[in-house]
Amino acid sequence: MIKTIGHSNHPIGRFVDLLKAGGVEAVVDVRSTPYSRRFPQFGRERLAQSLSAAGILYRYEGAALGGKPKDGAGYDALAERPEFKEALDRLVSGSADTTLCLMCAEKEPLDCHRTVLVSRRLAERGLPVEHLLADGRSESHAAVEDRLLGGSKEGLPDLFTIAEDRATRLARIWQARERAMKRPQD
Repeated sequence: MIKTIGHSNHPIGRFVDLLKAGGVEAVVDVRSTPYSRRFPQFGRERLAQSLSAAGILYRYEGAALGGKPKDGAGYDALAERPEFKEALDRLVSGSADTTLCLMCAEKEPLDCHRTVLVSRRLAERGLPVEHLLADGRSESHAAVEDRLLGGSKEGLPDLFTIAEDRATRLARIWQARERAMKRPQD
């Protein structure tokens, strides 16, 4: 199984506790820039040391799986790149004998590329994905998709989309979610 988590503003001890409670053996950092000015405990080197001390492996995959491409490409274009597909293959093979957890910064899975870009493609390949939440609960990727479908005006069928199947509706809504994430915040 592959899990995901956002480091949010957690103290490092709380973050490690969430990982351990989720049975995580290895963290895969998918941040394009693996540093945080506001939360220096999540800088790449400090994080790797803290995780190692807790018996959790650390691996950086943000170059291939990060959500901020230099050329401004959208997530669908990123997902088609060979380096992205190769990194997904590494995740799939690594998850066969290790509980991996994709890590990025955002607390809410639907506000982060780890879900909108990466977890989505893993789920499409048939892998079970579980999102570790800040309050200690977890949520399956299917439940996140259901939440997305039910909580989005784009997810509600209308005269033109009533015949769409779930996969088609999700593809359209994922694109709308990506656009919403890229809008400047007020």
